[in-house]
Amino acid sequence: MNVAEELERLADAGYRSFHLKLVPGIDAARVLGVRIPLIRALAKRMDAAEKDAFLTVLPHYYYEENVLHAVIVSGLKDADRAAAEVARFLPYVDNWAVCDAISPKCFGRKENAERVRVLAYGWCDSPHLYTARYGVNCLRDNFLDGNYVPDVLRKVAGTGGGYYLDMAAAWFFCDALIKRWDDAVAYLEKGNLSPEVHRKAVRKACDSFRITSERKAYLKSLPVPPARDF
Repeated sequence: MNVAEELERLADAGYRSFHLKLVPGIDAARVLGVRIPLIRALAKRMDAAEKDAFLTVLPHYYYEENVLHAVIVSGLKDADRAAAEVARFLPYVDNWAVCDAISPKCFGRKENAERVRVLAYGWCDSPHLYTARYGVNCLRDNFLDGNYVPDVLRKVAGTGGGYYLDMAAAWFFCDALIKRWDDAVAYLEKGNLSPEVHRKAVRKACDSFRITSERKAYLKSLPVPPARDF
């Protein structure tokens, strides 16, 4: 299968114009305008050998090729292979949309939790913006439910700097306030978040239907902490 030709065939000019507004800074020549459901359907049509061959080709040219790469990696069943493929792919990720499409379900299995948490901590520490963002996303996806470890809150509280990383941290703390209120709210009460993450987390929490009105009012009453250096 010629993946680039398949993606070109699926391109939608109208959707391309719309999507370019959502991913600022990306080279418009690299964007075809293929909707995510069609990219997922393309991944399903690829056999194992085609997927393996595609994953070996980096960097990709088209933005949609990177999305497809993220979709294929997310479907891997073996955690060791998924971790290796994620680590190999992350240096080539240059926008939030591709970053957020990476989510291997095998990372959430209990037997993989400790290994994945260690990897995610390392990704959070990366100087590469979207590697660090993925580290935060990985902790949010896999460690606020059955594999919860309170220390993940500390790790994300210390990760930030710049809009796209702060937004990931804010989403993490919004979900933590929903799922782990007592532990998470303490970070806001003690001023342990940057002012940017604090504000964004409170805003997102107040937009959530899963947080009570009383808790929303309490979050709004908390003072925004002063700026800090990372």
